[in-house]
Amino acid sequence: MTDPAQDDRPPRGPYPAASTTKWSASPVHPLPAGPGGRPGYLVTGYPEARAALNDRRLSKDTAVFFAGKESGRRLHPAVAHTMLATDPPHHTRLRKLVTAAFTTGAVEGLRPFIAQVTHKLLNECPADEPFDFMASVAVPLPVTVICELLGVPETDRADVRRWSAELFAAEESDTIDTASHHIANYMTSLVTAKRRSPGTALLDRLIAVRDGGDHLSETELVSLAVLLLVAGHETTASTLGNALLALLQHPAELRRLRDDPDRIPAALDELIRFDSAVSTATFRFTTETITLGGTEIPSGMPVLLAIGAANRDPRRFSEPDLLDLDRNAAGHLGFGHGIHRCLGASLARAEAEIALRAVLTRFPRIRLAVPAEHLHWKHTRLVRGLASLPVLT
Repeated sequence: MTDPAQDDRPPRGPYPAASTTKWSASPVHPLPAGPGGRPGYLVTGYPEARAALNDRRLSKDTAVFFAGKESGRRLHPAVAHTMLATDPPHHTRLRKLVTAAFTTGAVEGLRPFIAQVTHKLLNECPADEPFDFMASVAVPLPVTVICELLGVPETDRADVRRWSAELFAAEESDTIDTASHHIANYMTSLVTAKRRSPGTALLDRLIAVRDGGDHLSETELVSLAVLLLVAGHETTASTLGNALLALLQHPAELRRLRDDPDRIPAALDELIRFDSAVSTATFRFTTETITLGGTEIPSGMPVLLAIGAANRDPRRFSEPDLLDLDRNAAGHLGFGHGIHRCLGASLARAEAEIALRAVLTRFPRIRLAVPAEHLHWKHTRLVRGLASLPVLT
């Protein structure tokens, strides 16, 4: 999962906008400071990015880094300071409490619901005219699933979806800030309602979870709920769109999966590696001087990890620009690595598997409705995803 709160934070510079960013002989690049920003470093190499993702000397505690620095932002604290923006031991404690409720069993139990929602969405897609796969399937599926998992009432889901989209895709800081308050205030109200009338959803279990005498505080509950709700579906929607586009642009691989849908689970790692929904990992900074990829990075420097570029590093993946569904791509960094590895990876994989299987089975002749070069992509640093994907069936 990614953290929308960090999407437009400094430093500003020549960030990679796509998974297809080419790897160069220098896997760690200094970044110049932009207007009002700070200099930093960009990591594009696979071994360097993987090492950095698991290096405790790279802190994610944004509250420490930005302490005393006026940013002009008015993000709600529940959005600005999520579990993703913490270090051990605080992160270890939160992750342990969350994992106790966010189990593989819970995801397995959701598979029938995921399939039900997928087929309902596909039933509403026209069979004889173009439709937008993103708007019709890729976006509503994961937001419906995460809302169901958390226990968000169906009547509230349209608002939740809109606020989430604004947090990730809006280009105006005021819009992002306002959306952060809307969604945090909503989750605060939902937690209060569930305390009065407990249910069996994930949010109810998080309210009740205990580890000895430890439990989640009210602030932690709201922040975690916001993180799971927002980040848990935005990246999955982009994963679905990117994966389908990759297949539509590689007809031979598309045919293989269409003819043998049971290959889809094994193909997911390569599809995620090939066009990673997470283009750049969330904010990190050095707490001491470190050497990465032969480059010395001073203490206190922001470090951005270009996940999309690292997944195309030829030192790790031969012929990285080739989509090869026979490749063993299990080591990709699309879900991160180390203590911050995506908590919802199993849910994202389940959604992608079920949705792709249903689409290829229902629409065996699916194809692009416009040339690939005419497709529009979202303008966001962290997530690489399509704004729309018009298809014909």
